[in-house]
Amino acid sequence: MTSKKQIILGIDPGLADTGFGVISKEGQTLTMLDCGSIKTKPQTEFMDRLKIINFELKKIIKKHKPDIAAVEELFFCKNAKTALLVGQARGVCLLTIAEAKIEFTEFTPLQIKQAITGYGKADKNQVGQMVKFFLNLKEVPKPDDAADALGAAITCANTKKF
Repeated sequence: MTSKKQIILGIDPGLADTGFGVISKEGQTLTMLDCGSIKTKPQTEFMDRLKIINFELKKIIKKHKPDIAAVEELFFCKNAKTALLVGQARGVCLLTIAEAKIEFTEFTPLQIKQAITGYGKADKNQVGQMVKFFLNLKEVPKPDDAADALGAAITCANTKKF
C-alpha cells in the first residue's frame, strides 16, 4: 500500500519576520522542500508591511501548492502593542491561506515544542536541533523563524490525520 505525498506549509507569523517552512510527508518520511523568512523593514509603512507578507506568502503557496498549513498561535504576555502588531500579521497569513482554499490547523508554541522536543519549554536551539534531526538536515535551518515554522509543519505532519 502506497501513501500519497502530502505537502505541509508551516508558518511562524511575525511583522518583521514571518518564518515559513514547507515539508513533504510520504508515509513516515518527512522531507524539507523550502524554508526561510518573509522580512519587512520597520521604516516601511505598516499597511505595506502587511501587503508584503501577503504577496510573498501567495508566491510560496503558488510554488509549493500545500495541502495543509500549520500556523503557530501567538503567545505574548509582556508587550500588548507588539502582540497586536504580530496578531495583525498573523491575520494576513490566515486570510492568505483561506483565499488559497488551503485547510489549516493551529498549534501553540508549547504544543510545537512538546511535539518536537518532548519538553514544552525547550529553547530555540533545542527546537532547531530536533527539526534538523526529523528532516535529516546537515545543519539547523536559519533563521530561527524558519526553524520554528518547520517545527509547526512537523507537528502537523505527526499529529494531523490526512
